Amino acid sequence: MTETIENLRDFNYYQLTKDVNNSVVLAEYIWIDGTGESLRSKTKVYQTQIKSLEDLEWWTYDGSSTDQAVTRFSEIYLKPVRVVKDPFRGDPHILVLCETYLPDKKTPARYNFRWIANLIMEKAKDHKPWFGIEQEYFLLKRTGTTHLWPLGWPTGGFPYPQGRYYCSIGERNNFGRALAEAHLRACLNAGLKIAGLNAEVAPSQWEFQIGIAEGIEIGDHMWLARYILERIGEEFGIDINYDPKPILGDWNGSGAHCNYSTVTTRSEGGYRYIVDKLMPILKENHLEMIKLYGQKNELRLTGRHETGKYDQFTWGDGSRGCSVRVPIITKEQGQGYFEDRRPAANIDPYLVSAALVDVTCLNSEHLKQLNSVFEDSLKPLGQQIFQQQKEQFQQQNE
Repeated sequence: MTETIENLRDFNYYQLTKDVNNSVVLAEYIWIDGTGESLRSKTKVYQTQIKSLEDLEWWTYDGSSTDQAVTRFSEIYLKPVRVVKDPFRGDPHILVLCETYLPDKKTPARYNFRWIANLIMEKAKDHKPWFGIEQEYFLLKRTGTTHLWPLGWPTGGFPYPQGRYYCSIGERNNFGRALAEAHLRACLNAGLKIAGLNAEVAPSQWEFQIGIAEGIEIGDHMWLARYILERIGEEFGIDINYDPKPILGDWNGSGAHCNYSTVTTRSEGGYRYIVDKLMPILKENHLEMIKLYGQKNELRLTGRHETGKYDQFTWGDGSRGCSVRVPIITKEQGQGYFEDRRPAANIDPYLVSAALVDVTCLNSEHLKQLNSVFEDSLKPLGQQIFQQQKEQFQQQNE
């Protein structure tokens, strides 16, 4: 890095004693907040060892402070759904990914899409959908109190043009490797299915890959990997940015390319099935699917900088200028996977993975519902949510 890291700190300076580790478990409950893009977390101390997901209690938090509830009816429930090792505190402490629910414990809270993704994955489980998502992001450093600018870039200025930074080495080309490497190791320590990392096309842009993951697992592991990345960013004093086009102009945007296959595409004749069956289906549903592929994605999908166009569906063998790339190896072997290059970096992986499975395996049975629940979450909190929570609160106390 070419910049001084002012905020680097060791959270393990005050080591937990052996007696503490033998008697308590610190469970970090993690959830998606009312932005749909950011995560929150808080710690619960258990006086007993946690051996399974069933040992974890539902918990609550103040939804009015996360843009998911109004103050008068602010309680939101946390339902544990996935547990991994805590790479920061070490064993026996854990990270706990949660779904969020209103006080009736049945109605999903704002931006909880895991429930519908899980429904779709369960219906399609015989298709064995496999995913690998390439999560791109920028590293931003604060200059002054509010202004953020990419790490290694001249303050308020621009570096050399793109071309020298992709998979680069060397101090003049590569900015932030220490953070990206720390993230890789922390994810491995947590037990996440992380497959690799690389420096990306724009300077201070990076990518990590989650997969191969089956079904709902891809969304769970991606959100947990994002959480770990943000936590490491705290230690380095670096902001993690998932905007589809954080820097306008002749700079690559950030995507979350989704590599996808089913038991059919991975079997003999799978290439022809992808080309003859799935590409026409994806083209037919393009305008509905693209709504779920990240906010402000139109700024990124321009047909330039290794993208297709936002309002057009195209595909090609080995092409990175299309909506979907079918890898050369899939064509050569006659079976395999394809890469959906449309998703932006700020996607909810539950929505994208669910949409792909629904369209390719379930005849788009739930696509309208996916768009409906997403559009409902986009609406600002108001009288409708207030009335809904009020009615549920009254029913609970009758």
